[in-house]
Amino acid sequence: MYVRVVRFSDVSADRMHKMVARIREEGGPPPEVATTGLTVLFDEAQGTAVVLQHFATAADMEAGASVMSAMDPGETPGTRASVDMCELTLELGA
Repeated sequence: MYVRVVRFSDVSADRMHKMVARIREEGGPPPEVATTGLTVLFDEAQGTAVVLQHFATAADMEAGASVMSAMDPGETPGTRASVDMCELTLELGA
């Protein structure tokens, strides 16, 4: 499994709630982004967010990254601070 990790700064609660509502309304990311899961973390006190986009393959992650990187900044929760494209090497559950 692969995970694209995107950090955002300058995130307001209003902008976050609008983005989450849009994603829920649309049923997830754009159809051309083959995610197997999506996790959104929001720290309102710091005005930051982390978005984890899960993919089955590195190729799916690369293709999804092309689409997501081309998004209008107004459709993101804030200012993109960093992007990491990772292979998931360990995941422990409770």
